Amino acid sequence: MVISLIAAVVSALCYGIASVMQAVAVREASNRSLAQASAGGIDPGLVPRMLGQWRFVVSVLIDLLGFIAQLVALRRLPLFAVQAIVAANLAVIAVVATVVIGVTLSLREWLAVTGVVAGVGLLGSSAGAEGASHPGVAFKIALIAATGVVCLCGLVAARVLRDPARTLVLGTVAGFGFGAVGVAARVLNGFAPLTLARDPAAYAVAAAGIVSFVFYATALEGGSVTVATSAVVLAETLPPAAVGVIFLGDTTRPGLTPVAAIGFAVAVASAVMLARFGEADHAPGHGEGQQELRQARPAPSR
Repeated sequence: MVISLIAAVVSALCYGIASVMQAVAVREASNRSLAQASAGGIDPGLVPRMLGQWRFVVSVLIDLLGFIAQLVALRRLPLFAVQAIVAANLAVIAVVATVVIGVTLSLREWLAVTGVVAGVGLLGSSAGAEGASHPGVAFKIALIAATGVVCLCGLVAARVLRDPARTLVLGTVAGFGFGAVGVAARVLNGFAPLTLARDPAAYAVAAAGIVSFVFYATALEGGSVTVATSAVVLAETLPPAAVGVIFLGDTTRPGLTPVAAIGFAVAVASAVMLARFGEADHAPGHGEGQQELRQARPAPSR
């Protein structure tokens, strides 16, 4: 259990570092102005251009390490605990930002960091072992179908909606994708190449991973990162937690369900309060003044 908790924390750290590097890569790779990016559609050349940036390539490798750590955590911990701990990566980024680039946290944000730590501690002390339920092929195919529906919703939102609704929906779609990755990873039959090739859950992991990345990058390109990241945090934690309890048999330790519920709520709510730390301008070379300027700029109109 201790190893799984450590793995979940390592996963959060990796995802947090990678997300900031990817946010920087999105801003630098975008050929569109803020107005164009917010106006609708998906830039098909965005990801290929990002592949030419060292930050993006390194961030993918860090993401891979985070995913491996998440797999280790999912072998012993319930989904609700792992997903909430992964969402806590924003607290790690906030603290690192104060040391490395001199970002000043407000009292509210320090309280949020404390809340994340406290929530994760409550989850770690109350979470039981992973559920014993083993869903069949139908459940895994349903994951693929759900990912397809989410992708379709994201495409429509990117084309039809305007900010701030566009960023909110794209962030939510990305969050559902990240959540589906967690659920699908949890139900993998094994990690041998032939086993993965025959397991629909492996294809769900790949599909959901692509969907979540593309739509989160699109949301970062033209919208408020605070809005997008808040939506991601909520969508990647709440639905998987429900799926784990209802379909996979996830439980807490006897008598500690209220403690787990409080820990989950505190950790997720605190992570949402730290959503601004997914912003590219908190990375080295981007000043806080520029961040404040962008936040003060009104969203483009139709």
